[in-house]
Amino acid sequence: METVPAAVAHAAREFGREPALVDPYQRRWDFAELHDDVMTVARALIASGIEPGDRVALWAPNTARWVLAALGVACAGATLVPINTRFTGGEAGDIIARSNARGLIVSGPFLGVDRLASLPPDVLPPFVLPLPHWDAFLDRAAAVPLSEASRTAEAVRPDDLADVLFTSGTTGISKGVMSAHRQSLGVARAWASLAGLSARDRYLVINPFFNSFGLKAGILACLTGGATIVPQAVFDVPRTLDLIEHEHITVLPGPPTLYIGLLDHPGRAGRSLGSLRLAVTGAATVPPVLVERIRDELGFTTVLTAYGLTEAVVATMCRPGDDTRTIAFTSGRAAAGFEVRIGEKDGEVLLRGPNLMLGYLDDPDATAAAVDPDGWLHTGDVGRLDEQGNLTITDRLKDMYVCGGFNVYPAEVERALAGLPGVAEVAVIGVPDERLGEVGRAYVVPRPGHAFDPDAVIAFCRERLAGYKAPRSVEVCSGLPHNASGKVLKYLLRENP
Repeated sequence: METVPAAVAHAAREFGREPALVDPYQRRWDFAELHDDVMTVARALIASGIEPGDRVALWAPNTARWVLAALGVACAGATLVPINTRFTGGEAGDIIARSNARGLIVSGPFLGVDRLASLPPDVLPPFVLPLPHWDAFLDRAAAVPLSEASRTAEAVRPDDLADVLFTSGTTGISKGVMSAHRQSLGVARAWASLAGLSARDRYLVINPFFNSFGLKAGILACLTGGATIVPQAVFDVPRTLDLIEHEHITVLPGPPTLYIGLLDHPGRAGRSLGSLRLAVTGAATVPPVLVERIRDELGFTTVLTAYGLTEAVVATMCRPGDDTRTIAFTSGRAAAGFEVRIGEKDGEVLLRGPNLMLGYLDDPDATAAAVDPDGWLHTGDVGRLDEQGNLTITDRLKDMYVCGGFNVYPAEVERALAGLPGVAEVAVIGVPDERLGEVGRAYVVPRPGHAFDPDAVIAFCRERLAGYKAPRSVEVCSGLPHNASGKVLKYLLRENP
């Protein structure tokens, strides 16, 4: 089971009539039916001219058809290129062109945008499938015998290129991360094992499928563990509460903002959320009080934190049974075959292991800059390891600023501010200062019913941090800019201070 096609076939044999995929209020698939429909998609792709080794871009929100399309691409021997649903037509067109995609599967109008119409005409590949034409597309499968598609799926090798995922661009730059089938499945199996996924689980996947976590710790993890995939296209608290209640959701990963949204929504009262068992989150700052609220108020029996990035997906993870402090202040221990060490010079987190990316698409210079000759990925994150091997991320190297000659790591300041009662979210950046070079500016989002005086926020920091670390200014705001994976886009804060 070292390729995605082999994993689809294995799941059909292993889990058979267990529920595999839910399109809420429309259709449900068991694992045998999932396999059959995925092979129909593969046959239709082959009939449309997609050949082994071709790249197929997929630009759509989380839906059942996204799952069928992605797995069908793999079974046709092609490489999947997911595109961020928040990208503009120009940004998506750039990825289609850079990946040399031979096919494009694209949603109909979504969030008020016709994505196909927004694309520059000169980037459209030979095969384009608008998802509203899905049924007509499937009719093409009749031209390709199942035996031919099965041979194509079985010919896929573990070291073949499975996917090219473009980085989130939190620094404004996106690179194509290449992974082989064995690597994507290796990560998925490791995550499923640590999470204890089984056929009893119903997994609400709000993390975008175009993201490495949504695809590999979501779709592929469910495929290997036998859990049911329940996609949600956009995080909407009332809709999420409906799905938890009606679909008996047991597993719900997401960024801290997802849980804060659920906790603080007035519609949560009276909801039946007793099915929830596992929450998995991650960020430089996860306050202990948030971990406790997720357990006590939402009813999760297990809360875990993890660390990963597109180049490594899941590198460390807490384990069930870890105490609140370990979960809140660390991202757990090495997982999925990774080694973790801290650079002596600058405290950078370095990763090495079999599931590390193959490299950046058509960019050997960027690959060489990221992965040293000994195979260590230089993540750009700053961190430390405790005696048990638990990793704590303290900041991004690029986020560090120098105040009066002293290095300031914003995550340390953010962690202090997270202890301020009533804080929902916080971000800190460095801004120019004539005397000190740079000083801190904090952006603070209050929880409903709370208000903050900027001077009081600064005083709170000064009681807990050295003077040069305390922010000199505070912006109280209703929200922060995020990418679709929940990461704060600090470069936007810097562009609009």
